[in-house]
Amino acid sequence: QVQLVESGGGLVQAGGSLRLSCAASGRTFSTYAMGWFRQAPGKEREFVATIGRSASSTYYADSVKGRFTISRDSAKNTAYLQMNSLKAEETAVYYCAAARRGMSTTERQDDYWGQGAQVTVSS
Repeated sequence: QVQLVESGGGLVQAGGSLRLSCAASGRTFSTYAMGWFRQAPGKEREFVATIGRSASSTYYADSVKGRFTISRDSAKNTAYLQMNSLKAEETAVYYCAAARRGMSTTERQDDYWGQGAQVTVSS
């Protein structure tokens, strides 16, 4: 089992940047693909980005390509989401997920989730 704690959320102006962190407990971090999802008020949770176990593979939602970067540091058991050129409509709670079965753009029942980090982008 793995526990995830997100940090780095906050308030930023449109066009600004934030970096989210997702710290994972345990010694099995490298066995999980990691992902970021977000849920805006009144909307369903949606996929943002994912990174493979070895960090050699990444995949992004079309809406964030070229602006967001997902990465991971196995030495720190931490995944990151660097978000640049943020838009007001990207205000949401951002969640990280650990996926034992590998990279995915969809949620699966056996994934582990953090508690979420609020990101508010003011226009």
